Amino acid sequence: MSARKVADEVGEHGDPPGSIFVRFLKFGALAWGGPAAQIAMIKRECVDEEGWVDETTFKKTLAVYQVLPGPEAHELCVYFGRSRGGKLGGFLAGVGFMLPGFLLMLGLSVLYVEAELSDNLDELFYGLKAAVVAIIVRALVRLSRTFITDVPLAALAVAALALTLFADAGFAIVLLGAGLLYELWTNARSWVGRNHSFSLSLPGVLLILAGAITVSLTAEIFWEGLKAGLVTFGGAFTVIPYLHDVAVQGKGWLSEGQFVDGLALGGILPAPLIIFSTFVGYIAGGLVGGLVMTVGIFIPAFAFPIFFHRQLVAIAENDRLHPFLLGVAAGVIGLIAAVTVDIIDIGVVDVVTALLAIGGFLVLSRWHGKLTVLYVVLGCGVIGAALQLSGLV
Repeated sequence: MSARKVADEVGEHGDPPGSIFVRFLKFGALAWGGPAAQIAMIKRECVDEEGWVDETTFKKTLAVYQVLPGPEAHELCVYFGRSRGGKLGGFLAGVGFMLPGFLLMLGLSVLYVEAELSDNLDELFYGLKAAVVAIIVRALVRLSRTFITDVPLAALAVAALALTLFADAGFAIVLLGAGLLYELWTNARSWVGRNHSFSLSLPGVLLILAGAITVSLTAEIFWEGLKAGLVTFGGAFTVIPYLHDVAVQGKGWLSEGQFVDGLALGGILPAPLIIFSTFVGYIAGGLVGGLVMTVGIFIPAFAFPIFFHRQLVAIAENDRLHPFLLGVAAGVIGLIAAVTVDIIDIGVVDVVTALLAIGGFLVLSRWHGKLTVLYVVLGCGVIGAALQLSGLV
């Protein structure tokens, strides 16, 4: 076996598996504040302090995982774990990072159902839902500034919003259509006079084939989680419209209110927001449902950095694919906007919740500390509960 292959299997440095797991478990326990704060924490220790990779390599790697499916902070952990301890190190790093959030979300999901939190703590969820509105709108603004860089992309985002709200267009059709249209717009001249064959990506194939498969509830929950993990282009927030489309509108596993409650609970945990999928799976299928949904949605975030990192770098650096990916990103923004309309309808029910949502949005826009999201969620919840209990609203 060649030296390069040996290094690929065991990692370049051969760090003990236990130390890798503990280090990234610590990251997971401190993963407050959303993807930006999580990435900054990982970079500070792994790049600035430990010097595992240089600044240029880190930026290049981050760019790959920001464009492709999966929560980028989790994939960075898997990438660093693999570089220090091979494939096992990558797996242990990913498990360590997601474990605190998963256990906390699973515990809250059990309490939510068994203790009927939504009924017994109705006053608290009154404000929490307003906080979710602030978080989602802020994410929508941030993603739009990043990906909507010209008029055609803006038009695609608006079209995706309209098709979702008024025509019930399917998730896969919207994303693939947006990607193809922007590809045609950008490279129209290169298409003229040529015969082109379009090869669907793995996510597209899975989404289409899924419609023809009949499986048990547990397998169905796992399958939907896997598909969600494959279409989360641009970060964890992009999983929200997919799971909403499947779990609320398609399968009826959750009500609109329960879906927003799950997002609210996810907002108070040290974890990527994608961990709220555990809540979705639990409501749909109990403990087993919560487990298989989580496993399914995180499989791509493990598999891509462990097995396909070099290929992903090549894809991300292929200029020919950028227009398609930008079009998909614009479609995702339109889908998030459509879900935001539903979330606003659930979370903003009167003048008070409107003011809480606006206040939360302004705080999130002004301050970017790692605990700002937590403060906004808890603050809105406490203020809303206090006003409800005092009889002022």
